[in-house]
Amino acid sequence: MLNALIVGIGGFLGAIARYAAGMWIGQKWGRTFPLGTFCINISGTFLIGLVMPLFTERLMVNPQWRLFFAVGFLGAYTTFSTFEFETGGLIRDGEWVLAALNVGLSVFAGFMALKLGEVIAKAI
Repeated sequence: MLNALIVGIGGFLGAIARYAAGMWIGQKWGRTFPLGTFCINISGTFLIGLVMPLFTERLMVNPQWRLFFAVGFLGAYTTFSTFEFETGGLIRDGEWVLAALNVGLSVFAGFMALKLGEVIAKAI
């Protein structure tokens, strides 16, 4: 139960950070290109790449801090960071085909799910 609360608090803060960053970027540079989402995804990916090795290999922090930051905060800030981290793990393990499959299927299936949702929404 405590772990769920830790993830929830991190998620709450990550969602607010995502909203604030997206609004700030959109106001500063416009919304013609989804620059806010792009910057959030890239910064989240950078943060998970920086923090997870530090947390697990160098600093050996309490696993609850990893839950708070990686699962909670970054999970709400961007799921792209988790996607990239897991794909990087597949590549690190030599699973190039699975990594390519993860990238290709995630992009394709995600786009198809979006379109299916739009079609159903219009039909209702």
